[in-house]
This record gives sequence, C-alpha cells and structure tokens, in this order.
Amino acid sequence: MPKRLIQAVATLLIAIAAFVLPVPAALAQTDSAEDAASLQPILQEQAELFLDSSRRTIQPAIDAVAGSGLPQAPDFLVAWAEREIWVNEADLTFYRVTRDDDRIYHLFDVDTGAEVMTLEDDDGYEDLRPNSGIRGLIGAALVRFQLEDPDPAIRAEALDSIDRNGEASHLDPLRASIDSETDPGLRARKEQLLTLLTISYAEDKADRIAAIESVAGNLDVAVRAALNPLVATTRSAATDLPEGRNIARELRPGSDALPRTEAYQLLVDEGLAPPLVSSDDLRSTLAEHIEDGAVAGVPLSDLSEPAARDRAFDALVAEGLVEPAATEADIDSALADHVFYETYAEADADVTGAANAALASISRMVALNQVLDLALDALSLGSIYFLAAIGLAITFGVMGVINMAHGEFIMMGAYTGYVLQQVIPDYTVSILVAIPTAFAVTFAAGVAMERLVIRWLYSRPLETLLATFGVSIALQQLAKNIFGTQARPLTSPDWLNGSWVMNDIVGISYIRIAIFVLALIFLGLFLFMMKKTRLGLETRAVTQNPKMAASMGINPDRVNMLTFGLGSGIAGIAGVAIGLYAQVTSEIGQQYIVQSFMTVVVGGVGNIWGTLLGATMIGFLQKGIEWFNPSNTLAAQTYMIVFIIIFIQFRPRGIIALKGRAAGD
Repeated sequence: MPKRLIQAVATLLIAIAAFVLPVPAALAQTDSAEDAASLQPILQEQAELFLDSSRRTIQPAIDAVAGSGLPQAPDFLVAWAEREIWVNEADLTFYRVTRDDDRIYHLFDVDTGAEVMTLEDDDGYEDLRPNSGIRGLIGAALVRFQLEDPDPAIRAEALDSIDRNGEASHLDPLRASIDSETDPGLRARKEQLLTLLTISYAEDKADRIAAIESVAGNLDVAVRAALNPLVATTRSAATDLPEGRNIARELRPGSDALPRTEAYQLLVDEGLAPPLVSSDDLRSTLAEHIEDGAVAGVPLSDLSEPAARDRAFDALVAEGLVEPAATEADIDSALADHVFYETYAEADADVTGAANAALASISRMVALNQVLDLALDALSLGSIYFLAAIGLAITFGVMGVINMAHGEFIMMGAYTGYVLQQVIPDYTVSILVAIPTAFAVTFAAGVAMERLVIRWLYSRPLETLLATFGVSIALQQLAKNIFGTQARPLTSPDWLNGSWVMNDIVGISYIRIAIFVLALIFLGLFLFMMKKTRLGLETRAVTQNPKMAASMGINPDRVNMLTFGLGSGIAGIAGVAIGLYAQVTSEIGQQYIVQSFMTVVVGGVGNIWGTLLGATMIGFLQKGIEWFNPSNTLAAQTYMIVFIIIFIQFRPRGIIALKGRAAGD
C-alpha cells in the first residue's frame, strides 16, 4: 500500500511538472509580445537623443518612432510636439503628462494611455520641450500617418500641410497613400501634390522631367509656383564661362538686359574690379584728409569746384593715402576682360529646358484664357446694357421719343425690389415677386407719363427731351425724399452668390449669368410680342406708317400709350436685375442712360436685333479699352464715346438700319 501510494504521488508530481514547467516559456513569449507592441523600449533606446535633442540630431529618434508601425506612435508624436512628454531620469521611462487646475501632474502610460500616477512637482523628471525646428520634423513625420487616417478631414488637413510646406520627405508617404485613397477629391489632390513635389524634390531626373511635361498648359497657380524656381536665374561675372554650370544666357554689357553701369557694379560686387567713387564718396574721402585748411595741398576754399576736388583726390592717391578710382578706360578694359552670364538655380539643363517649355505652354494658355475671360466680361456687360436699353429701344427706337427719364424707370424698379425685400424676408421669393411688381409699377408710371406729358409733344422732339429731363430731375428728388441719399441694399438670394469658376483665370459671377439669361428671355418675349401678337402687329404698323395704320382702324394713341408703358415696364425689370449687384440710389439710372442711348443709336433705331448687336459691340469695346487701360475706367468710357461718334459718321443709321417708309422719317 505505501508503495502504491508513493507511485501515485510520483505520477501526480510528474503530471503537475508537465503543466508547470512550460509556464516560464509561455511567460517569456507573453513578455516578448508585449515588448513588441510597446513603444517604451524604442523610446528608451533613443533616450539619449530625446534628452539632448536638436534639429540636426533628432531625426533618427523620430524615424524610429514613426517607423515602428505601432498605433500609439502618432499619439506620442502629437504629445511630444505639444510638450506633454516627460522622462524619468532614473529608469528612462517616458510618460505623457497633463496638469490640472490644482497644479497636480497626471502621468499616463505612452502605450495604453492609462493614468499611472500623480505628482506635485517634476523632481526627477525631464520635460521634453522641442523647439520649432524639431516640431517641424515631427509634423513631417505625422504626415505619413495622417495621409492614411480613416477620417477624411484629417487626410485633407495633412494635404493642406503638405501644400503649405511640402518637402522631399513627403514624397514616399504621399505616393504610398494614393492607391488606398477612396475619396475621389482627395485622391486628385494627392496626385497633384505628388506631381508638384516630384518636380521640386525627386532624385530621378526622368521622373522630374515627366512630371514637368505632365503639367504643360496647366493653369493652376501652384504649378507655376513649382516651375518658376527651376528657371530662376542669378547674374554672375568671370574671366571665362565656368564649366559644369547650367548657364541660361550670356549677357553683353551696355545692352538693355545689362546696362554698362550695372555690369561694372557686378564686377565690383564680386571683387573683380575697384569700386567707382561717387560724388558723396569723394566728399567723404576728402573730408577725412583735411589738414591745416587744405586737402593734399588744395585749399578748402577751392574744393567747391569739381576740378579742384579731382586734383585733391589724385594727390591723395599719389601719396598712397586712398585707393585709386576707376577711370573710364579702366571700366572699358574691365568690361572687355570679363564675361557676364546668368545661371539657372536648377543645375540640370534638361530639367530647366523642360520647365521653360512647360512655362511657355502655360503662358499661351493663360493668354487664351484671358481672352476668354475678357469675352465673358464683355458679354456680361453687353447683356446689362441690352437689358437697360431694350425698353429705350421701344420708346425711342419705335416711337421716336427721346425719354431722358428712362434711367429713373430703372431706379423705380430697383427701389421696388428693395421695398419688397423689406416685406418679404425670403430673398428668392422677394426677387421673383419683384420682377412682375416692378414691371407693373413702372408700366403704370410710363402710361401716366405718356398720357400727361409725352402725347402732347410727339411732333416736337426737342421739347420732349426737355420735358422728360425735367421729369427725370423730379423723380430723382422724389426718391431722395422717400429713401434718402444713402444706398439701399437689394440682396441677391444665396443661390446667386459666388461665381462660376472654370479655372484660376476664367470666372463669372452667378448674378451676371442670371442677367444674361434674363436678357435672352426678354429678347425672346419681345420678338414673340412683335411677331405673334396683335399689339406687335399694330406697333409695327404705326412705326412704319402712322397715317396708313390709322386709316386701317388702328388707334395710334392707344398703341403709343401701351408701347411707352411696355418700354417703361421693361426698364423697371432691368432695375431689379441691376440693383442686385449695383448700389441702389436715386442716381442708379443715370449710370446707364448714356450707354442705353448709345446702344440704340449704334444698333439701329427701331430694330431689336440692332439693339442686341449694339449692346454687344459697346460691351466688347468698353472691356477692350479697359483691358489696355485698367486703372482709368473714365478714360475707357471717353474713348468709347469718341469711337461711337466716329462710327456714326460712317453708319448714321446704325448697324442695322430701319427699312420701310419709317426709315426716311
């Protein structure tokens, strides 16, 4: 029995040993796995660099942390940049530290983020305080993590950082992050930034040239900012052209590119020639050598003469007291003995050649797009003039009435829109309501003006001009009495804010586009009315032959009243449109009355197509003149008026002359 008991105990001990003995190995494996997932050993290995850090020496420590692949590495780098890392001087353990309002320090494990202790002071701990240079290196290291962060906002922020301060170290992480990028917009930005960084920092010449060729014709300002430093030049002088330099061109002294004085000064700056002595330098030198009322034997009283000053200076040179000044012969000899040249900042000639070709292509595209932008501006301005003049084309072109109060109907429309916005807070609804309301208000005002003033003066155009001019002044004063002299806002809806931007050069505001569309709509409505309605038929009949139209049963007075009211109503709608981007004041109409008359006269009196062509021509003409003289808009308008006067001398009936019997009236 005891023997069996001993055997059983032995067997049990062996079994227990079988389970117990592997435990140290398992523990060793666990410790090894924990160490592999811990940032602490890496930090302790680089502790010397952390504690005695500078921008020149810290990069290996940053690379060790960033290259660890540990998920806690970015958090450590951020905390380090924010000066929240402490090191225990005894065991070189790193902690993230915060301080509460009671000045108690809370220490957190850099791996788990768990709080491990609190301290009342920092005795025994070293506070890592990276300077701005080290923080810049930390930021560059963080980019590689941020570029692949799951949050698109963080990735966008990283791209913004690269865009502001791109460097060669960003190339590899940026290239590696493109394939995994799921956001199309961010992917496009990454590809663009990779191209720009390749141009500036890639080591392979072929890659740089390929990147440069890929951006040829690109209008992005960032592209030009990347290419321009490559072709930046520096002037130099030497006895012979140096070997191994990327020389942009050789300069000839005395040419426009290198004036003679600048060439010699370049030699002086590089220590290749003695300096010239200016008048001030000469006076200063002579003053330093005054002895007994003379300079080198020349009395001070004689030094008011240039020749005496030159004799005194030559005497000082002869005595060895000053350096001799260069003579004209010395200057010519020095210029003849040296070569002058410009060298590129980029050392590789193939790279600068590709950059120059790309910049030339970009310059051509810039010129073409500037023409396109100018054309859009001209069309926009022409549509504004057309919208302002279409009502005048009816009253002046069809009826022959010189209505100097046409601008005030534009003003009435603009103020109608302003009043409605005070009642209707929704800007979209208020503008939609303002268009028909402005038409109704100004139509009624036009009918009243025609009935009370105009119809008595149809056969007396000069008196019509004076009468409508008086009405214009009265309406302006009435507006000032009601609304004051201060500009009133006519706010556009949110969907009209901003601009349609094609690229960095071409763009047009949505308000201008809306006015252009509105002008086309009114062109279509006017043509429909004139061609398809009874009022249009009667208007054309009265325009061509009023007496014959009256004999056919048409009432000319009624047609004139409605026509004048229609022209005034369209002017009111134009006022709403113009008020969206211009200051709404009592003088708003006066800014367009002259251009409106010019549009009608140049296009051809009584012809809507002529009005359209006249508005387009004046818009292009004004914008073209402003392009040549952008600083003086008033001069541009003056030149435009002179051109139109000359134009009318050759085509007094306008671009499209009125046909029929009315053409002879």
